[in-house]
Amino acid sequence: MKILYITTIGGTMNFFREMTKSLIDAGHCVDIACSNLGLGVPEYFKELGCQYHCLSVSRSPLDMGNVKAICEIKKLVKENGYDIVHCHTPIAAACTRVACRGLRKKGVKVFYTAHGFHFYDGAPLKNWLVYYPVEKLCARFTDVLITINQEDYKRAQKKLKAKKVVYVPGVGMNLERFDVPECEQAEKRKELGIPNNATVLLSVGEVNANKNQQVIIKAMAQLKKDNVYYLIAGNGNQMDVLQNLAESLNLGNRVHLLGFRKDIPDLCAASDIFCFPSKREGLGLASLEAMACGLPILTSNVHGINDYSENGVTGYKYPPCDVAGFAEGIMKLISEPETCIRMGEYNRKAVKKYSIQNVLPIMQALYDKKGI
Repeated sequence: MKILYITTIGGTMNFFREMTKSLIDAGHCVDIACSNLGLGVPEYFKELGCQYHCLSVSRSPLDMGNVKAICEIKKLVKENGYDIVHCHTPIAAACTRVACRGLRKKGVKVFYTAHGFHFYDGAPLKNWLVYYPVEKLCARFTDVLITINQEDYKRAQKKLKAKKVVYVPGVGMNLERFDVPECEQAEKRKELGIPNNATVLLSVGEVNANKNQQVIIKAMAQLKKDNVYYLIAGNGNQMDVLQNLAESLNLGNRVHLLGFRKDIPDLCAASDIFCFPSKREGLGLASLEAMACGLPILTSNVHGINDYSENGVTGYKYPPCDVAGFAEGIMKLISEPETCIRMGEYNRKAVKKYSIQNVLPIMQALYDKKGI
């Protein structure tokens, strides 16, 4: 079977490393089409033998390159004889489904994984005005609409007229990655310049307004405890904003902006609490990875995060802008070390639902049946 994955930017393919390898190992051909924006497609996929096709698609809905991309996708699918075209990210997915309208009559099946609709409970009105009409229209050109959280699944079933709507628990995590021998906590903390007796908070993800790391910095200021440190792994346009905020609150030496990191399991091992205060998440892979490492999670109570974040069970959760609430949650976890251990043990088991071993058979069945 020939499968084409389409995304707006190549970096999105990092979410499908395990899935792509498993499909190729099973004898399928998997190719990739996306723009050349950002870092591009990771070399890992080229090593697997995936062919890369460059598209003119843009992250901006109004960019004329998207019109060109529709023509490019149509030509690409016709010339290469793909059985399934599986699209991701809103703009690329819209272009793909418009491009493949006529090709579906010739047997091409169009899959779309919605990694979190922009129209969700509590979303800004402009999100509903812009994204909902597009998704409602394009759903008609979709053979299989895959949702990865329960809120989106229920809404898609009721409001979007795709041929088939299914729920799949994420994209398939490689939990074995977190079974590797962990570094000594003291060694990693020494490398990071953090005292052994400190309480270490960790956030992983793009440093932007949606990820909302600033609420944790503000919560730290309310605690008035000198032995709480905050590690932020990731890059983004809010780096200077967060650094300036930390310095203005006299926390500059205890908030560590680490930039992009490849040692996430080791950072989790060096930490005590994982913080995930996003304003919106389709699911939240970083938080699930922290659960796999046995950390309690302190999260917002929104969208896809609510699928797995259970107040008092996996950790604690609060509204995204509730500074006092997050400060309370940090204090609870600091003062209840046995509870943290219990939560961490529960999280290691609960996260297995999102493993590649669980997700792969679901996806393979969908591919084999081609949406039937």
